[in-house]
Amino acid sequence: MEFYEETVEETSIYKGNVTEYTVQKVKLPNGELAQREIVRHAGAAAIIPFTEDGRLILVKQYRKAIESESIEIPAGLKDADDESGLNTAKRELEEETGYKARQWDFVTSFYSTPGFTDEFLEIYEASDLYLVDDPLPQDEDENVEMIIATYDEAWAFYEKGLLRDSKTVFALFYWKMKKQMTTE
Repeated sequence: MEFYEETVEETSIYKGNVTEYTVQKVKLPNGELAQREIVRHAGAAAIIPFTEDGRLILVKQYRKAIESESIEIPAGLKDADDESGLNTAKRELEEETGYKARQWDFVTSFYSTPGFTDEFLEIYEASDLYLVDDPLPQDEDENVEMIIATYDEAWAFYEKGLLRDSKTVFALFYWKMKKQMTTE
């Protein structure tokens, strides 16, 4: 079976600062027509920042979409100046935490939810951190609180339902894998 859908027609129904919402009419492999609702996104980068003593820097913020506080790894959207996810990651780490890192390692990348969006997320590990005297300011519409958590504290946030977004759940399992690899 051929897995391809030909776009017959596409209509942009809303273009915001972060996303664009489109409706597509597509032709399925069997010749039938169907509708797809797609959220276009410029992409983002996330950071798994480890302190010298092996703790993880997280940020707590309110997420309107889920009407709740959320504890997450630092992350942010690519903007017009960022051609690479690494540049985005460096900027976001400084803006959200006041830290920079001397060591950056690419971890992985993935589509966050390809059933309805083309958002592509790149994840980097940051280490050898240091505080910046005059860090980049947070975005005007952003209110975040930094949390520096031990492995057990981070998992407790997860178990309490405070840490549930996909990138941060990934980061926890990545951390678990790293710990297991060092004990074997």
